[in-house]
Amino acid sequence: MSNSTLARQRILALLDENSFVEIGALVTARATDFNLKQTKAPSDGVITGYGVIDGNPVYVYSQDASVLGGSIGEMHGKKIVKLYDLAMKTGAPVIGLIDSAGLRLQEATDALNAFGEVYLKQTLASGVIPQITAVFGSCGGGLALIPALTDFTFMEKTKAKLFVNAPNTLNGNEISRCDTSSADFQSEKTGLVDVADEEAQLYAQIRELVGMLPCNNEEDGAYDVCSDDLNRLCPDLAGCAADAVLALSRIADDFRFFETKRSYAEEMVTGFLKLNGVTVGAVANRTCKYDEQGEKACEFDPVLTVRGCYKAAEFVNFCDAFGIPVLTLTNVKGFRADICSERNIARAAAKMVYAFANATVPKVNVITGSAYGSGYVVMNSRSIGADMTFAWPEAQIGTMDARLAARIICDGQGAEAIETCAKEYAKLQNNAESAAGRGYIDTIIAPEETRKYVIGAFEMLFTKKEERPVKKHGTV
Repeated sequence: MSNSTLARQRILALLDENSFVEIGALVTARATDFNLKQTKAPSDGVITGYGVIDGNPVYVYSQDASVLGGSIGEMHGKKIVKLYDLAMKTGAPVIGLIDSAGLRLQEATDALNAFGEVYLKQTLASGVIPQITAVFGSCGGGLALIPALTDFTFMEKTKAKLFVNAPNTLNGNEISRCDTSSADFQSEKTGLVDVADEEAQLYAQIRELVGMLPCNNEEDGAYDVCSDDLNRLCPDLAGCAADAVLALSRIADDFRFFETKRSYAEEMVTGFLKLNGVTVGAVANRTCKYDEQGEKACEFDPVLTVRGCYKAAEFVNFCDAFGIPVLTLTNVKGFRADICSERNIARAAAKMVYAFANATVPKVNVITGSAYGSGYVVMNSRSIGADMTFAWPEAQIGTMDARLAARIICDGQGAEAIETCAKEYAKLQNNAESAAGRGYIDTIIAPEETRKYVIGAFEMLFTKKEERPVKKHGTV
């Protein structure tokens, strides 16, 4: 299979059968410097067009590495810009399939201008139409900003390379020591990549995500007909609550949950699920991760981290931009306490607070475990704007663990006094009933009934409208 066929085959593998319509097939490079005139450049190294995914219209471009390395020049960039113009006019997502040598050096400032024009269109499209990129080959230098400007990024896990500066050009590094361009690094360390997998699997993953998303920010949400029982009980939900991915899968229609940024800040889970056929964005704390065999793979402290806060804030901002309701599962005791975290945790937590508080979409919070201190407040609590807040009967809600509070209150007193104080503190302060009595919890629900109550809450909030002070934009 030639590379030219490969670029086209990627589009055909992604879209519904016989739905792709190509645009600009006859466009070629105009530049003639450095013998470019003698070089054939069919489609100028990028195939562009439109089609459908499960009936949903999408615009797609796929870079052709067999034509000048798939490098971006003047006409290459204009074709992508044209695609964005059409997508914005019609209100449909743009999906970019990346495999490129980067900037076309022979076209110099024309190529640089092409980069800038693409960046501008991506910026204008942000929050208007969903943008998705999938990296199958090289994506380096200024080209790496294209996936960074999109909403979701997929990456082939063995051959693809994503970088601004190549690993060997980094001071003190070479690629065998740390391959900063690899899918592992970009998904686990930088959080730029949502899903890293084999190429054949990525198409199905992209299709699943597109099915979860609205076509644009004016669509009234992404709906499916729900065949799952709206009152279905989840008898094992409490047992798997530590791994939020499993818990959210149990709550979701047909047990389907699409996780984003899967390998980054795994203690904070983000992703999409359907509830009564309506797409909902989920943010949840995770204290344990289970593998495919059901064995415990790793554990996490019930604390908020810098990466976790940034991850959640970015996700909530996306949901709010596209009118997607937000569900949170809260189980947190505070913030990570170490020197490295302290450098950025206040700023990161503020970003998350701002995202939740600024969002005007329906917001529902379910407290499944601990909810202590400021960590609880910033996790979509009633005080920063949650519309409905539920708690499981055993949830602990308060300033801090009862024993720790008792040691402070009874400082200098004996163990017996501390123990008595801890029990009294837990009874009076650290429980769901106490919080419900003060109006901070709307309803205490049995874990197995979570799906029913959450669906009911979002149905009640379906027509929610909430205004914010008039301003150009916030500055947090």
